[in-house]
Amino acid sequence: MCFGFNMPNISVKDVPEAWAEALRQRAARNHRSLQGELMAIIEQAVTAPQVTPLAHEFVGAGQRRGVKLGWKTVEQVAAELKAKYPNGPILGQPLGVDIIREERDAR
Repeated sequence: MCFGFNMPNISVKDVPEAWAEALRQRAARNHRSLQGELMAIIEQAVTAPQVTPLAHEFVGAGQRRGVKLGWKTVEQVAAELKAKYPNGPILGQPLGVDIIREERDAR
């Protein structure tokens, strides 16, 4: 990494003392200054692969129901499901789409 002249400065105000102390301790553990530790954290944040977290599941009126954020691709989810259920749907049981159609057509 090369630092040159005319680099912008970033200032973070009103950092809770507990966070500042935790950052100082982290810097000491990593044998860095506080400035060096903050630069390492920022570098990691901006160079990490960009992923979009999965959407939250909502119960209603904006209330979240214990759904963890995840960063799995569709392919990863499909592979996990194929590994968990190698034979696909349970034979002899209706598919979800069939249940929904039956309820819809019953109206």
